[in-house]
Amino acid sequence: MVTIHDVARHVGVSAATVSNYLNRPEKVAPATTARIRAAVEQLGFVPSLSARQLRWQRSGIVGVSVINASNPFFSDVVNAVERVVAGADLTLVTGSTHESPEQQERLVALFEQLRFDGMVVAPHDAQMAALTARKKRGSPVVVVDQQDPDGRLSTVSLRHREGGRLAAQHLVDGGRRRLLAATGRARVQQVRRRLEGMREVVDRTPGATLDVVHADDLGLAEGAEVGRRIAAAAPGDRPDAVLAGNDMHALGLVRALLDGGVRVPDDVALVGYDDIPFATTGAVPLTTVRQPAAAIGTTAAEILLREIDDPSSPREEVLFDPELVVRAST
Repeated sequence: MVTIHDVARHVGVSAATVSNYLNRPEKVAPATTARIRAAVEQLGFVPSLSARQLRWQRSGIVGVSVINASNPFFSDVVNAVERVVAGADLTLVTGSTHESPEQQERLVALFEQLRFDGMVVAPHDAQMAALTARKKRGSPVVVVDQQDPDGRLSTVSLRHREGGRLAAQHLVDGGRRRLLAATGRARVQQVRRRLEGMREVVDRTPGATLDVVHADDLGLAEGAEVGRRIAAAAPGDRPDAVLAGNDMHALGLVRALLDGGVRVPDDVALVGYDDIPFATTGAVPLTTVRQPAAAIGTTAAEILLREIDDPSSPREEVLFDPELVVRAST
């Protein structure tokens, strides 16, 4: 493996000069810079990350852990984080947990062990003790899509209770009374809060009911499974409105309902969640609760950079308001 000393010998300068070229380029004369650059390319020298960490106590890398990076909502969050940290000359590494506590622990432990400069985490549940411990040990952490019940970590999230309330109110205002929430795991904070908002509306609406089905994942296949079960039920036993866990879930649900002869929205009205670009392109354009994914990611990254620069900076909590976007599915 080519070392900094090999480059220095090839150019005829000191190792300190090559180090300055890598870390303090303004201290190296232009002619020397050109010679070192040519040697680096010719010899195939790759700077050592561990050496950089030792010198600067920084890795130049930020870690992001989300539920599912392939979900358009989370991909928009990640892209926004990347744009911000790239502006600070930092690189992003992303992983998905698929709501597995073990996978989340593996990811954030790796971020800490490799001395990443900080991390943005969309947790699988509201248990923040492990993340809080990492912050105390010196790893800046910003949580997205959930709030910290202990008030120790900076968080960027949505008023999910209001999101559930908006969806349910829209459905009952349209005459729907048999509501179904097809959603994620019961332990997930935003799931609980959306259900609280829905129950608030249902409890004050005469004749309204709310059933709930939980799933471990909220993709197209899981949504289609819910849709097939609804289509197989007798018309009088079906819900007349559904709030899906996210838009991908809702798109799978719509496809299965239509394939099963159930009309959307005539027989069953449907509301998604997130307002991803695909929400307008399905067989029936989705009414949905919009989350400002790009703003969430941008804000989280900006907070993280402040905490990286000043570990003693105060905790921040940002809550965005949801927006109901009405389309053909209701």
